[in-house]
Amino acid sequence: MKIALGCDHGGLNLKKEIIKHLESKNIEVKDFGTYTEESCDYPVYALKVAEEVVAKNFELGILICGTGIGVSISANKVPGIRAALCSDTFSAHATREHNNANILALGARVVGTGLALDIVDTFLNAKFQGDRHQRRIDKIADIEKKYSK
Repeated sequence: MKIALGCDHGGLNLKKEIIKHLESKNIEVKDFGTYTEESCDYPVYALKVAEEVVAKNFELGILICGTGIGVSISANKVPGIRAALCSDTFSAHATREHNNANILALGARVVGTGLALDIVDTFLNAKFQGDRHQRRIDKIADIEKKYSK
């Protein structure tokens, strides 16, 4: 499994912990920044990760900012991205199983490190259930096509 990661300054420390956690499980990761605590703009990093996931260079992405809201909004502007902001494990597995989410968004100021790592594991281990859920994903794609002109 290959995972793309990105964050703004507010998510830097949590991103470092997630990278260590994933690497300890022999999961391949690529860090698309930011790399310092200097104030920066989260859309830049959300776009980098979203483009890599849409291009299928990575199976999934993880984005982190202070709340997770900014990165999820930004990533979801890229057609084909289904970024889900999760603050609990139930949402993490449900969004993979039902929404086939391809990017997990986390709020570093919202969830602690332990919970964040549980959410990451849950998200990565859940599988899309297809069937009736695919019909709904197709309808989301239709909305993207309608407004992506």
